[in-house]
Amino acid sequence: MSHSGVFKLFSVTLSLCLLVTLAACNSSTKYDYSKRTLPKAKYGTVYIVQRGDTLYSIAFAIKQDYRSVARWNGVKSPYVIHPGQRLRMYPPPKKASKKSSSPSSRSASSSASKAKKPVKSASYKSNVPKGKVKRWGWPTVSRRVISRFQPAVGKDGIDISGNFGDAVYATADGQVVYAGSGLRGYGKLIIIKHNKTYLSAYAHNESILVAEGQVVKAGKKIGKMGSSGKGRAKLHFEIRKDGKPVNPANYL
Repeated sequence: MSHSGVFKLFSVTLSLCLLVTLAACNSSTKYDYSKRTLPKAKYGTVYIVQRGDTLYSIAFAIKQDYRSVARWNGVKSPYVIHPGQRLRMYPPPKKASKKSSSPSSRSASSSASKAKKPVKSASYKSNVPKGKVKRWGWPTVSRRVISRFQPAVGKDGIDISGNFGDAVYATADGQVVYAGSGLRGYGKLIIIKHNKTYLSAYAHNESILVAEGQVVKAGKKIGKMGSSGKGRAKLHFEIRKDGKPVNPANYL
């Protein structure tokens, strides 16, 4: 083979290698939810609020009612928190005086005053429906459950299979109280507050189509189905009652 032929063959091979590499990079970037930072909040500790956190996402992370976390830290409705603020992830001592603030509360106040203006906070007006949830609808067209509710082994909801890009719907009327990728293990997550008792969560979205504070009706398209990073399209769906995971199958 001539030198020119060898050169052309080498060029073609190199081009094909580059195309394969770029395709692989694009694929992993599109559905890679593993590079998550965040709420590393744990019950029994003091958590420092990070940018993008909301009181709801922090309470969700430690499986506690958002009202309890607010009460422990003297945070009033509409539950605005700020980056750098220190929040107690456990109840204050019962003997503590109501008038005197705890060290963590004082630190929280001073930290909040020094903190920069947050990028995201729950400063919107609460428009949560009153009364009971009339009906719970399926969050996807597909009703194929591939992983069932097993809280004993860390499965706090159900996984529903589907196709990448499938519509994700609000299961009932409510208000979006969290929309972002700030909870480790949940990818792009949406949390909807339906009343004072119930929240629903939609994880591993490919994209989020709603914003925090937005009021949504049952059946509203709120996101598009993505993946947990293992290549299979699915929606991880949870319902929380007073902060605690309950079996969605008992409601849908």
